[in-house]
Amino acid sequence: MKSTSAHDERIAKMTFASVYPHYVTKVEKKSRTVAELHDVIIWLTGFSEEQLTQQIEQKTNFEDFFNYATLNPNANLITGVICGYRVEEIENPLTQKVRYLDKIVDELAKGKKIEKIKRS
Repeated sequence: MKSTSAHDERIAKMTFASVYPHYVTKVEKKSRTVAELHDVIIWLTGFSEEQLTQQIEQKTNFEDFFNYATLNPNANLITGVICGYRVEEIENPLTQKVRYLDKIVDELAKGKKIEKIKRS
C-alpha cells in the first residue's frame, strides 16, 4: 500500500486521545493490562506516566504528540506489517512513528513478551 499525503495529514491531525481507548480495549481483550500498555508506550515515546496522561487529557494530535516525544533509539528495530503497511518502509516520519505505536500495541495484544516488544 502506498501512503498518500492526504492519509499522512489525516494521521497527523488525529488525536492520541481518540485512539487510546481502542488501544486499551485491544490489549484488555487479550488479558493484558493498561499498565503494560503504558509501559510500552512510555518505552517508545520517552514520556513519563504523568506526561502520557497529560497528552490524553489535552487531546494532543499525533503530530504534536510525537514532537513532544523522545523516540526510543531502538524504535527503528520495530518491523513488520500493520494496517497493510510495512512499518520499516513508510517514508513519512510521523506516519512511521504512529505505525510503530500501532505495531507495539498489536504485539502486546498478541501476547508478545514486554522485553521483546521493547527490543532490548
